[in-house]
Amino acid sequence: MRSPKDFFRPLAVGAPEPVRQIPFRPSRMIHFFDPGNEKMAAKVPGMVPKTDVLLGNLEDAVAADRKEAARDGLVRIARTTDFGDTQLWTRINSLDSPWALDDLLTLVTEIGDKLDVIMVPKVEGPEDIHYVDRLLAQLEARAGSTKPLLVHAILETASGVARVEEIAMASPRMQGISLGPADLAASRRMKTTRVGGGHPGYLVRTDPVGEDIEHGRTTYQQDLWHYTVARMVDACVAAGILPYYGPFGDIRDTVACEDQFRNAYLLGCVGAWSLHPVQIAIAKKVFSPDPAEVAWARRVIAAMGDGTGAVMLDGKMQDDATVKQCHVVAELADELAKRDPDLAEAYDEATKEALA
Repeated sequence: MRSPKDFFRPLAVGAPEPVRQIPFRPSRMIHFFDPGNEKMAAKVPGMVPKTDVLLGNLEDAVAADRKEAARDGLVRIARTTDFGDTQLWTRINSLDSPWALDDLLTLVTEIGDKLDVIMVPKVEGPEDIHYVDRLLAQLEARAGSTKPLLVHAILETASGVARVEEIAMASPRMQGISLGPADLAASRRMKTTRVGGGHPGYLVRTDPVGEDIEHGRTTYQQDLWHYTVARMVDACVAAGILPYYGPFGDIRDTVACEDQFRNAYLLGCVGAWSLHPVQIAIAKKVFSPDPAEVAWARRVIAAMGDGTGAVMLDGKMQDDATVKQCHVVAELADELAKRDPDLAEAYDEATKEALA
């Protein structure tokens, strides 16, 4: 076990100092693109103002014979694109693949100053993060980097879920964790071929209303991912990092996508992956608090004063616990408003009306 005194020391001579607190930057959607696909790469500049995070994907969905082209494409895009306030992430290949080492060697030394986060797939335990942590420090020292790259783990194996708390605490570089439902389903031997979302066979049923056990019984589809998302959120919050829902594979079913994203939002996730432009607007909508909700939160905060005691608003009791909940919503709205003028205006108008 490392001494706490050493936790925030660089892991290589000449590497930048590790961060002591993960900055909260809006990341409602992590939008994936294939940097080796020329048509998709050409759209990247136009996607910058529409997204919080753009992620150059090098792993799944990139064929083996196109791995190098994708890596080279990401280097080219990073060098030639002005990302402004939009974050640039990448998902490298899995650590047991023949491409992961070259991914890190190339990206850190050539565009480390352009990247914000390295997403690591199929993380099994803290040892995977320790390996990446040390290697990144060595490469940053070689490149003369002045800021450390952050690391994001994907939770997509049973081992990873069982050790998610250790993963979240593994390094000062840890920025967050995403749920990877498809690979996790395979790892657990779950009997579903869907990428995220629920399953009509995973349900509960009301009790019989008479002798006929088939008649009048209502069923409700359940969320396959509730336990895992909740555990991931707890691990992330305890470590001071950020939790995310991953992909929703049925691009056409925008209704179910919005439902799944909202479940994750309500449980504490700050964003989700978008695999198609249509999902960008869904993530932006879901992971931005509703103006009426923000107005109510600010009204409660104003009524509570120093946050102690209790007040009644519209017949609802507000106390120390509820004002803390309201601060979560209001502070998120403040951060998003800095980036999104339309949201800022909507929040201000709703608040003025609520406080009038």
